[in-house]
Amino acid sequence: MNRRRTVCVCCLMPLLLCALWALNVVWGSVNIPPAEVFAILTGGGKPGSTMAYIVLESRVPQALTALLSGSALAVSGLMLQAAFRNPLADPSIFGVSSGAGVGAALALLALGGGGAGLFGVEGFAPVLVAAFLGAMAVIAVVFMFSLVVRNSVMLLIIGIMIGYVSSSAISLLNFFATEEGVKSYIVWGMGNFSGVSMRQMPLFASVVVFGLACSLCLVKPLDLMSLGDRYARSLGVRVVRVRNLLLVVTGLLTAVVTAFCGPVSFVGLAVPHIVRLMLATDSHRLLMPVTVMAGGVVALACNLLCVLPGDGGIIPVNAVTPIFGAPIVIYIILRRNG
Repeated sequence: MNRRRTVCVCCLMPLLLCALWALNVVWGSVNIPPAEVFAILTGGGKPGSTMAYIVLESRVPQALTALLSGSALAVSGLMLQAAFRNPLADPSIFGVSSGAGVGAALALLALGGGGAGLFGVEGFAPVLVAAFLGAMAVIAVVFMFSLVVRNSVMLLIIGIMIGYVSSSAISLLNFFATEEGVKSYIVWGMGNFSGVSMRQMPLFASVVVFGLACSLCLVKPLDLMSLGDRYARSLGVRVVRVRNLLLVVTGLLTAVVTAFCGPVSFVGLAVPHIVRLMLATDSHRLLMPVTVMAGGVVALACNLLCVLPGDGGIIPVNAVTPIFGAPIVIYIILRRNG
């Protein structure tokens, strides 16, 4: 029964991924006939037209960004939950998103809100760099603590405290910022998959694919660590080294996604649980590749829901992700309690 379920899920996920990616390219706030979209994608449309620009420079990179970002955040959540044996662990628990927020707030304060027009333009470059450096600075601090603290639970608590300190710094920066700076930061903090242009896509995709490849290399040690650190050590796993490598990989993936797209919530927390429920297994040989696809599916579905019907415009990603993420988390808590 489990084998049949696994085969069904593994066959269904790629189909869902392709279907949702196509829908993201076809559906948008501007009505473009599907036949016209297909012609543009295959090179048959009018070059330089407004429709071609919308499809090739907006919808295609946005769909690719959602796919890659969802996969990166979901895999990061899966690895943290397995390594720390905590079902509520996700990338933001170590304060990586808050660190990126500090960097973005600093840049927007320095720009006086000049980065508000932002996403994909040259004016956004300082915010992007500052957010990435802020996220990696938090990862560096957590990494240094991990060399001293051997207990996984204590390291989780330290990560949470670092997140609180970062949030406090963000509050202070916003208090002293201009009205435009606060507005710019709020827009960035709502999450948006349109922050990567086609020109930036090679860099963004390269970093995410590299991080995902490193994650796949950690499948075997993660399976052993999920059974307990002592058991993993008895089989030759260097637990501290693997945990540190895991922190660097999840930090890199979360930092690059947060810097480009803002702090996207619930994807890293909820998707691994969805995959575990679908596959009914704890083997990361199956969980890891399916989580990569499921993260992309969920992010693409949320991005599709962000487009309001008619000419209503586009709502932030973080207005949609809690709708599916919060019930999953509540269900997991109730299930464990029961």
